[in-house]
Amino acid sequence: KPFHIKLNQEKCFGKIFNFERMERFLAIVTLFSLANDSVSFTPPGSHHIVIHSTTKLNSIPTPIDTLTSGLASICRLPRGVTVSNDATRISNEEQPVLKQLFDIENDVECRKVRERITELDLNVVAVIPASPSARAVTDSDYEYAMPAKGKELPVLVVEDASKTKLTLSGSKQILEYLDDKFNVEPQVLKEETTKETILRVANTYGNYVASFLRIGRGKNVCGAAGPLAPRPDEPLVLYDYSGNQFSRLVREVLMELDLVYELRSVGKGSPRREEMAKETDGSTQCPYLMDPNTGVSIKESKAIIKYLYDSYALYTPPPELLEFASNNILFPIKPLVAILAKLQAGSGGSDEETFQKTLDEAEKEIKKEVASAPVVVYSYDLSPFTPETRAIFEKMNVAFEEISLGKEWMPGFISEGGSEKRAALLRMTGQSSLPHIFVGGKSIGGLYTGSPGLIPSLEQGVFMDLLEEANKSGGAKAVEKTPTDEIRSAPKEEEIIIGENKATKKIASTMMIEEEGEFQ
Repeated sequence: KPFHIKLNQEKCFGKIFNFERMERFLAIVTLFSLANDSVSFTPPGSHHIVIHSTTKLNSIPTPIDTLTSGLASICRLPRGVTVSNDATRISNEEQPVLKQLFDIENDVECRKVRERITELDLNVVAVIPASPSARAVTDSDYEYAMPAKGKELPVLVVEDASKTKLTLSGSKQILEYLDDKFNVEPQVLKEETTKETILRVANTYGNYVASFLRIGRGKNVCGAAGPLAPRPDEPLVLYDYSGNQFSRLVREVLMELDLVYELRSVGKGSPRREEMAKETDGSTQCPYLMDPNTGVSIKESKAIIKYLYDSYALYTPPPELLEFASNNILFPIKPLVAILAKLQAGSGGSDEETFQKTLDEAEKEIKKEVASAPVVVYSYDLSPFTPETRAIFEKMNVAFEEISLGKEWMPGFISEGGSEKRAALLRMTGQSSLPHIFVGGKSIGGLYTGSPGLIPSLEQGVFMDLLEEANKSGGAKAVEKTPTDEIRSAPKEEEIIIGENKATKKIASTMMIEEEGEFQ
């Protein structure tokens, strides 16, 4: 259907409201959302999907994430929240089974299908990430490899009572099939009223605005879900409905970590909520995750996401605020910091030759130190980037040597000889900020910046190659932790259910699960 909808302005709205202005405004909002290449654009009526790949991994959701996810849900109201009165509600043996849904969370066409699945109160045996870098797309031997590569997303595989499989692609084909098979009252074509026209236009544009509000999330598989990341043997189980703002945050991370999950729809009015209440001791709060691989069941979006990162990611991402500070606050003042580093170490004095000799000695000491271990980190004790760097290495079981240059770079806080080493690092690598990481004697920079920085090197796969080369050269090897060292993080006052043992615990900082003398 065309973008422009002709209406009788005076009859519908009078002279006060100008519908053409509204259309232009919505078009501008849509075009603005398309300016960011992490959002794919599909004009109404078209189902060709354009995907831009990235490997960015974001942090545990913040209040801003909760807010933007809530606004995205508002943009889609009343879609994907309540079970339709026309839905069959109770499945039977004659109805087809939704076996596989190849999906991208933050995609406008995929969103339409998930919303209809909620409204028809359907389950999906396996929801499978289908971004260009997902295993379903790149690995033909993968158990959940996409059966129809090159077709438009989403792709749905259904199985009827005779065990015959049918593959559907594109939201239009899938929605028509779902309404035909699971809707008691088929849609009757009739002339569209003015109110229905307005709602349809607002709903169409709202879909793109919802994607814009969650830019950068739920679109691509991230670097922390690479080949070395732990993988579950069985799909996870998620009680969920499409329009829930907290469920969206969980689904985004499942997409980014390339995790397959079974979807059990529990929209408002779903009789499946009784089943969910039995699993959760009476709670019907969404989202709710069950992991058959570990026996862990958990609610609350932040707790679920933390569990997913701890269990199935190479590392847990640092807070987004640190990346913002690194890119938008610290990076612009980098030249000034470099000048201060030299001045603090003695540059500009009467004896420049002595200053250069001091830097030569500091540089020799640095070269000796970085050759002493495969991974060496120069740090400040009070830098907020330092504990995040430690946490990444500890999560990855990577042994590292940390050399502190004091509490901070300011006079009185930096250690003796720290100013000279800082200036020497600047001369050697062009970067004086800490932490500063060396792998196999080569500088990769700080947490976010450098050549290319720890997080970028992990996402690009460069870090693991450098570490392997450093270990082969005879340096110390990464330490493998024993099962008794495995500690899973959990937020305070979260309900954790292990097997059939249900308990709510107040946890100070970490949680260890012990059963019959073994850590699980």
